[in-house]
Amino acid sequence: MNTFNDLNQQKKDTIYAQAHEAVGAFQFDESVVAVFPDMIQRSVPGYQTILTGIGELTKQYAQADSQLYDLGCSLGAASLTMRRNIQKKGCEIIAIDNSQAMIKRAEEYLHAYHSDIPVHLLCDDMTQIPIENASVVVINFTLQFIDPKERDELVKRIYKGLKPGGVLILSEKIHFEDQAIQQAIEHMHLQFKRANGYSELEISQKRSSLENVLISDTEAEHITRLNNAGFESAGIWFQAYNFASFLAIK
Repeated sequence: MNTFNDLNQQKKDTIYAQAHEAVGAFQFDESVVAVFPDMIQRSVPGYQTILTGIGELTKQYAQADSQLYDLGCSLGAASLTMRRNIQKKGCEIIAIDNSQAMIKRAEEYLHAYHSDIPVHLLCDDMTQIPIENASVVVINFTLQFIDPKERDELVKRIYKGLKPGGVLILSEKIHFEDQAIQQAIEHMHLQFKRANGYSELEISQKRSSLENVLISDTEAEHITRLNNAGFESAGIWFQAYNFASFLAIK
Protein backbone atom coordinates (compact mmCIF):
# COMPACT_ATOMS: atom_id res chain seq x y z
CA MET A 1 0.00 0.00 0.00
CA ASN A 2 1.47 3.30 -1.09
CA THR A 3 -0.11 5.98 1.08
CA PHE A 4 1.19 8.95 -0.91
CA ASN A 5 0.04 7.59 -4.27
CA ASP A 6 -3.36 6.67 -2.84
CA LEU A 7 -4.04 10.16 -1.50
CA ASN A 8 -2.20 12.38 -3.99
CA GLN A 9 -2.51 10.91 -7.47
CA GLN A 10 -3.73 14.20 -8.92
CA LYS A 11 -1.19 16.52 -7.31
CA LYS A 12 1.72 16.73 -9.74
CA ASP A 13 4.81 18.81 -9.01
CA THR A 14 4.80 21.78 -11.40
CA ILE A 15 6.41 24.34 -9.05
CA TYR A 16 9.30 25.05 -11.42
CA ALA A 17 7.50 24.30 -14.70
CA GLN A 18 7.26 28.01 -15.58
CA ALA A 19 10.21 30.39 -15.77
CA HIS A 20 10.69 32.44 -12.59
CA GLU A 21 12.21 35.90 -12.83
CA ALA A 22 14.14 35.15 -9.65
CA VAL A 23 14.39 31.70 -8.07
CA GLY A 24 14.22 31.96 -4.29
CA ALA A 25 15.69 29.56 -1.75
CA PHE A 26 13.82 26.28 -1.45
CA GLN A 27 11.31 26.21 1.41
CA PHE A 28 8.94 23.55 2.71
CA ASP A 29 5.92 25.83 2.36
CA GLU A 30 2.31 25.17 1.33
CA SER A 31 3.18 24.93 -2.37
CA VAL A 32 5.78 22.23 -1.73
CA VAL A 33 3.57 20.36 0.75
CA ALA A 34 0.79 20.11 -1.83
CA VAL A 35 3.01 18.25 -4.33
CA PHE A 36 5.65 16.75 -2.01
CA PRO A 37 4.81 13.05 -2.56
CA ASP A 38 5.10 13.47 -6.33
CA MET A 39 8.22 15.62 -5.99
CA ILE A 40 10.14 13.14 -3.87
CA GLN A 41 9.09 10.05 -5.84
CA ARG A 42 10.25 11.68 -9.10
CA SER A 43 13.45 13.14 -7.62
CA VAL A 44 14.84 10.52 -5.23
CA PRO A 45 15.73 7.13 -6.77
CA GLY A 46 14.96 4.24 -4.47
CA TYR A 47 12.73 6.29 -2.16
CA GLN A 48 10.00 3.65 -1.87
CA THR A 49 12.61 0.94 -1.27
CA ILE A 50 14.02 3.02 1.59
CA LEU A 51 10.57 3.36 3.16
CA THR A 52 10.08 -0.39 2.90
CA GLY A 53 13.49 -0.94 4.47
CA ILE A 54 12.67 1.43 7.33
CA GLY A 55 9.65 -0.74 8.02
CA GLU A 56 11.71 -3.94 8.04
CA LEU A 57 14.37 -2.40 10.28
CA THR A 58 11.66 -1.16 12.63
CA LYS A 59 10.26 -4.68 12.82
CA GLN A 60 13.73 -5.93 13.73
CA TYR A 61 14.92 -3.25 16.17
CA ALA A 62 11.88 -1.66 17.86
CA GLN A 63 11.94 -2.52 21.56
CA ALA A 64 9.00 -2.86 23.92
CA ASP A 65 8.04 0.22 25.95
CA SER A 66 10.28 2.51 23.91
CA GLN A 67 9.97 5.62 21.77
CA LEU A 68 10.59 5.81 18.04
CA TYR A 69 11.50 9.16 16.50
CA ASP A 70 10.91 10.48 13.00
CA LEU A 71 13.07 13.61 12.85
CA GLY A 72 12.16 15.92 9.99
CA CYS A 73 9.06 13.84 9.39
CA SER A 74 7.62 15.95 6.51
CA LEU A 75 4.31 14.24 5.65
CA GLY A 76 4.93 11.31 7.98
CA ALA A 77 5.84 8.60 5.44
CA ALA A 78 8.47 7.07 7.72
CA SER A 79 6.13 7.33 10.73
CA LEU A 80 3.46 5.44 8.80
CA THR A 81 5.78 2.62 7.76
CA MET A 82 7.21 2.39 11.29
CA ARG A 83 3.74 2.24 12.81
CA ARG A 84 2.68 -0.55 10.43
CA ASN A 85 5.73 -2.65 11.39
CA ILE A 86 6.04 -2.24 15.16
CA GLN A 87 5.49 -5.62 16.77
CA LYS A 88 6.42 -4.83 20.37
CA LYS A 89 4.06 -3.55 23.05
CA GLY A 90 4.16 -0.13 24.63
CA CYS A 91 5.77 1.74 21.72
CA GLU A 92 4.98 5.28 20.61
CA ILE A 93 6.24 7.43 17.77
CA ILE A 94 7.34 11.06 18.07
CA ALA A 95 7.35 12.82 14.69
CA ILE A 96 8.93 16.27 14.42
CA ASP A 97 9.11 18.85 11.64
CA ASN A 98 9.69 22.60 11.69
CA SER A 99 7.16 23.22 8.90
CA GLN A 100 3.64 23.77 10.22
CA ALA A 101 2.28 23.06 6.74
CA MET A 102 3.98 19.65 6.75
CA ILE A 103 2.70 18.81 10.23
CA LYS A 104 -0.85 19.78 9.33
CA ARG A 105 -0.86 17.52 6.25
CA ALA A 106 0.89 14.69 8.14
CA GLU A 107 -2.00 14.69 10.62
CA GLU A 108 -4.39 14.04 7.72
CA TYR A 109 -2.33 11.08 6.49
CA LEU A 110 -1.98 9.56 9.94
CA HIS A 111 -5.70 9.89 10.68
CA ALA A 112 -6.53 8.17 7.38
CA TYR A 113 -5.05 4.86 8.58
CA HIS A 114 -6.14 3.42 11.92
CA SER A 115 -3.58 2.10 14.37
CA ASP A 116 -3.42 1.58 18.12
CA ILE A 117 0.18 2.87 18.15
CA PRO A 118 0.17 6.58 19.05
CA VAL A 119 2.02 9.13 16.93
CA HIS A 120 2.76 12.50 18.53
CA LEU A 121 3.29 15.20 15.88
CA LEU A 122 5.33 18.22 16.95
CA CYS A 123 6.13 21.38 15.02
CA ASP A 124 9.56 22.11 16.42
CA ASP A 125 13.31 22.24 15.75
CA MET A 126 14.63 18.67 15.60
CA THR A 127 18.04 19.85 16.82
CA GLN A 128 16.49 20.99 20.11
CA ILE A 129 14.16 18.08 20.91
CA PRO A 130 15.36 15.70 23.67
CA ILE A 131 15.84 12.10 22.54
CA GLU A 132 14.91 9.70 25.32
CA ASN A 133 14.25 5.96 25.74
CA ALA A 134 14.59 5.49 21.98
CA SER A 135 14.91 2.20 20.13
CA VAL A 136 14.61 3.55 16.55
CA VAL A 137 15.43 7.03 15.26
CA VAL A 138 14.85 7.92 11.61
CA ILE A 139 16.24 10.95 9.79
CA ASN A 140 15.00 10.58 6.22
CA PHE A 141 16.63 13.15 3.89
CA THR A 142 16.63 15.89 6.53
CA LEU A 143 20.13 16.16 8.00
CA GLN A 144 21.25 17.64 4.67
CA PHE A 145 19.09 20.71 5.42
CA ILE A 146 20.58 21.19 8.92
CA ASP A 147 23.45 23.63 9.44
CA PRO A 148 26.63 21.50 9.05
CA LYS A 149 27.96 22.93 12.31
CA GLU A 150 25.00 21.41 14.19
CA ARG A 151 25.09 17.91 12.69
CA ASP A 152 27.73 16.34 14.94
CA GLU A 153 25.98 17.41 18.13
CA LEU A 154 22.60 16.20 16.90
CA VAL A 155 23.95 12.72 16.12
CA LYS A 156 25.69 12.60 19.51
CA ARG A 157 22.42 13.45 21.27
CA ILE A 158 20.64 10.74 19.32
CA TYR A 159 23.26 8.19 20.33
CA LYS A 160 22.92 9.14 23.99
CA GLY A 161 19.13 8.89 23.81
CA LEU A 162 19.13 5.43 22.23
CA LYS A 163 18.71 2.30 24.31
CA PRO A 164 21.42 -0.38 23.96
CA GLY A 165 20.72 -2.17 20.70
CA GLY A 166 18.83 0.83 19.35
CA VAL A 167 19.38 2.12 15.82
CA LEU A 168 19.63 5.30 13.81
CA ILE A 169 18.44 5.08 10.20
CA LEU A 170 19.86 8.03 8.28
CA SER A 171 19.01 8.65 4.61
CA GLU A 172 20.85 11.40 2.73
CA LYS A 173 21.93 12.70 -0.62
CA ILE A 174 25.70 12.26 -0.71
CA HIS A 175 28.51 13.51 -2.91
CA PHE A 176 31.78 11.93 -3.98
CA GLU A 177 35.34 13.19 -3.56
CA ASP A 178 36.35 11.65 -6.89
CA GLN A 179 35.12 14.22 -9.41
CA ALA A 180 34.87 11.72 -12.27
CA ILE A 181 32.57 9.52 -10.18
CA GLN A 182 30.62 12.58 -9.00
CA GLN A 183 30.00 13.74 -12.57
CA ALA A 184 28.99 10.27 -13.76
CA ILE A 185 26.48 9.76 -10.94
CA GLU A 186 25.13 13.32 -11.24
CA HIS A 187 24.48 12.56 -14.92
CA MET A 188 22.57 9.38 -14.02
CA HIS A 189 20.49 11.28 -11.47
CA LEU A 190 19.64 13.93 -14.05
CA GLN A 191 18.58 11.21 -16.46
CA PHE A 192 16.39 9.74 -13.70
CA LYS A 193 14.59 13.07 -13.29
CA ARG A 194 14.23 13.53 -17.05
CA ALA A 195 12.76 10.04 -17.34
CA ASN A 196 10.25 11.02 -14.65
CA GLY A 197 9.02 13.95 -16.72
CA TYR A 198 10.98 16.91 -15.38
CA SER A 199 11.99 19.46 -18.04
CA GLU A 200 15.41 21.08 -18.32
CA LEU A 201 13.85 24.30 -16.99
CA GLU A 202 12.42 22.54 -13.95
CA ILE A 203 15.70 20.77 -13.22
CA SER A 204 17.70 23.99 -13.56
CA GLN A 205 15.40 26.12 -11.41
CA LYS A 206 15.10 23.43 -8.72
CA ARG A 207 18.90 23.15 -8.59
CA SER A 208 19.20 26.91 -8.14
CA SER A 209 16.62 26.93 -5.34
CA LEU A 210 18.48 24.20 -3.41
CA GLU A 211 21.91 25.82 -3.70
CA ASN A 212 23.23 26.61 -0.20
CA VAL A 213 20.05 25.06 1.26
CA LEU A 214 20.79 21.37 0.72
CA ILE A 215 24.42 20.79 1.75
CA SER A 216 25.46 17.17 1.32
CA ASP A 217 28.25 15.17 2.98
CA THR A 218 30.35 12.31 1.65
CA GLU A 219 29.88 8.73 2.78
CA ALA A 220 33.13 9.00 4.76
CA GLU A 221 31.94 12.14 6.54
CA HIS A 222 28.73 10.41 7.59
CA ILE A 223 30.53 7.31 8.84
CA THR A 224 33.08 9.39 10.74
CA ARG A 225 30.29 11.40 12.39
CA LEU A 226 28.46 8.23 13.41
CA ASN A 227 31.63 6.61 14.77
CA ASN A 228 32.62 9.76 16.68
CA ALA A 229 29.16 9.83 18.29
CA GLY A 230 29.78 6.33 19.67
CA PHE A 231 28.25 4.02 17.06
CA GLU A 232 30.64 1.11 16.51
CA SER A 233 28.51 -0.46 13.78
CA ALA A 234 27.64 1.95 10.97
CA GLY A 235 27.35 1.54 7.22
CA ILE A 236 25.21 1.92 4.12
CA TRP A 237 22.36 -0.58 3.83
CA PHE A 238 20.93 0.89 0.60
CA GLN A 239 22.17 3.19 -2.16
CA ALA A 240 20.77 4.39 -5.48
CA TYR A 241 23.06 6.76 -7.39
CA ASN A 242 23.89 9.62 -4.99
CA PHE A 243 21.20 8.77 -2.44
CA ALA A 244 22.14 6.49 0.44
CA SER A 245 20.62 5.20 3.65
CA PHE A 246 22.87 4.41 6.61
CA LEU A 247 22.23 2.08 9.53
CA ALA A 248 24.00 2.77 12.84
CA ILE A 249 23.59 0.37 15.76
CA LYS A 250 24.29 1.25 19.39
